[in-house]
Amino acid sequence: MKRMATTVAALALLASVTAGCAGGESPSSQKAEQGNGGAEKKDVTIKIFQSKVEISEALNKLKEEYEKTHPGVKLQVETVIGTDYGTALKTKFAAGEMPDIFNNEGHQQLEVWKDRVEDLSDQPWVKDVYEFAKKPMTRDGKMYGMPVNVEGYGLVYNKELFAKANITTLPKTLTELEQVSEKIQASGTTPYVNMFQLWSSLGRQFFNNPMSKQADPDAFIKSLNDGTVKFSGNPLFKDSTKLLDVIVKYGNKNQMTTDYNNLIATFGNGQAAMMQSGNWTLPLLQKINPNISVGLMPMPLNDDVALNDKLFVDVPNNWVVSKESKVKAEAKEFLNWLVTSETGKTYITKEFKFIPAFTSFEADPASVGTLGEDVSKYMKDNKVLGWQWPKYPDGVAQESASAFQKYVAGRLNQEQLLAEIQTIWDSKAKQQK
Repeated sequence: MKRMATTVAALALLASVTAGCAGGESPSSQKAEQGNGGAEKKDVTIKIFQSKVEISEALNKLKEEYEKTHPGVKLQVETVIGTDYGTALKTKFAAGEMPDIFNNEGHQQLEVWKDRVEDLSDQPWVKDVYEFAKKPMTRDGKMYGMPVNVEGYGLVYNKELFAKANITTLPKTLTELEQVSEKIQASGTTPYVNMFQLWSSLGRQFFNNPMSKQADPDAFIKSLNDGTVKFSGNPLFKDSTKLLDVIVKYGNKNQMTTDYNNLIATFGNGQAAMMQSGNWTLPLLQKINPNISVGLMPMPLNDDVALNDKLFVDVPNNWVVSKESKVKAEAKEFLNWLVTSETGKTYITKEFKFIPAFTSFEADPASVGTLGEDVSKYMKDNKVLGWQWPKYPDGVAQESASAFQKYVAGRLNQEQLLAEIQTIWDSKAKQQK
């Protein structure tokens, strides 16, 4: 998500890195801070391939810090935006250009890569990971990845524009959301900025709304894979198209061509009051407007308050070490340093502005800002739903996005949309058997 004109150009250069904050250090973390103490060691380069554009600048600063305290070790960081990351990673492996450290979302994606990544179960940081954060990367009692952070998404909203429209209570139902949208439009502001150009907006984030609100998402996904349930017979998926109708109706022009840069620029400049996104956008928004006042609220798809008053919170990505890496030990040492050293933790919490997935240190309220605080509040209130797309058959999210795009463009009705998504799911489920 990014900006316009010069801001877009500046952010286009943004692409490369991650890090942390908090408590006391163990002897191993102190050793990591101090480097190798002058011992003779062959120079090595750790190749890191990651997908968090938002932290690329900070990650490059962290790279410099690490290299200063670890003589003979170089970090080579490359960043590719998340929507293109999977394809780019497969291309690298096919070309024999394997990174030493890369990202994996876990669940179904772990199944794809499990034979090519290291078992990290014996690493010192494992004991400090929140139990829910271990699930995406755990198989048969073994942990194959280190969580990057915790994130939450819903509707990011501009508090000043809400006040301008005399909105004093956040909507908790679809009916209320539509009423709020109407009031914002009447105040002279575009209610939503949508970026339907990127498949992740519809195929991941929007698709997850009705999926995560099933009574038992895992059982529902299993039944989809078995062919015993259909999208067309599911009330929540039918309701989701009504939510999409509202977002499209009150959305920006050129919704099908708006990209991440334009999304952030439009919202950051106060040209729209809401966008489907998460707490990760705050650093980018603050680059445009340091004083921007924003919050994060749920995305109701019907009028069931108890069902809809929840944010979507999970571990978005994990660090993994390639089994084929020639610098496995150094790669593991770097990851351990990242979450145990004071420097690493400070980068994670204050520079990356992350909510840690570890019990050993906490988010910095001033750094995560109001969006991070809202995520933390919903977590404490147990008003959170998980991210289901990592569990889908490979390719479902990407191809389903195309079906949603057709719906947005008016080329499919509700019945046709759900039928097309069903065909996509059935085909991909059959391929993975």
